[in-house]
Amino acid sequence: MRRAGPALPESRADGPAIVFDKVGLTLGRTDILRDVSFTVSAGSVHALVGPNGAGKSSLVTTLLGQTPHRGRLALDWPRAPQTIGYVPQALEFDRGLPMTVTDFMAAMTQRRPAFLGVSPRSARSIQAALERVGMADKCTRRMGALSGGERQRVLLAQGLVPAPSLLVLDEPMAALDEAGVRVFEQLLADWRIQGVTVFWVEHDLQAVREMSDRVTGLNGHVLFDGEPGEVMTPQALLDLFSTRPRLAAVDCAVAA
Repeated sequence: MRRAGPALPESRADGPAIVFDKVGLTLGRTDILRDVSFTVSAGSVHALVGPNGAGKSSLVTTLLGQTPHRGRLALDWPRAPQTIGYVPQALEFDRGLPMTVTDFMAAMTQRRPAFLGVSPRSARSIQAALERVGMADKCTRRMGALSGGERQRVLLAQGLVPAPSLLVLDEPMAALDEAGVRVFEQLLADWRIQGVTVFWVEHDLQAVREMSDRVTGLNGHVLFDGEPGEVMTPQALLDLFSTRPRLAAVDCAVAA
């Protein structure tokens, strides 16, 4: 795997900068996010890492406007607001449904109901997106017959239609095989050239080191934020992934 290259200068970016300023989220009596503050530079690939239950997905839903929050969250567009794309971590559906890859893409990317067929304009965009992820030859396959890696490629493809200026990715590499990883790496390179802002939740720390411009470590609050080579030290990662277990151990000791 190789790093896809440096981010574009901010003045050439089409995507927005994202500002998280003391963002907080409480569900019931539980604080999910506490004073989360960092900035995603326009046109950059910014990764978010942390253990399970750290609040990463909650921060994504907050960014997408699906969760009420405290603090300030702002998108600073260089021009007028443009398209925001989202690629979820996984796709839950009835695998027995007679839904082809093209049917799924049409349902996800066009306003026209999928049962009325694919419009000519949508068909061209869908074909181009499937070609970019190496799935054009499987457009007539049933979604339920695809492998996990193939379904993940289709999810990446739907995030490309219409072409986004901000793309939010929730663990897009989770089911990808080696060929799929190469596809994803090429997509990152393309997005850099196009000035797309990519906000990327990822568990593969090596991929983050090699392919992101900046990384934020989150476990309820921000533990580190900076260039991967500078902030992803062994001690910083130990602190990030052991914060909650260590606190639990202290609580147990006090209780004893």
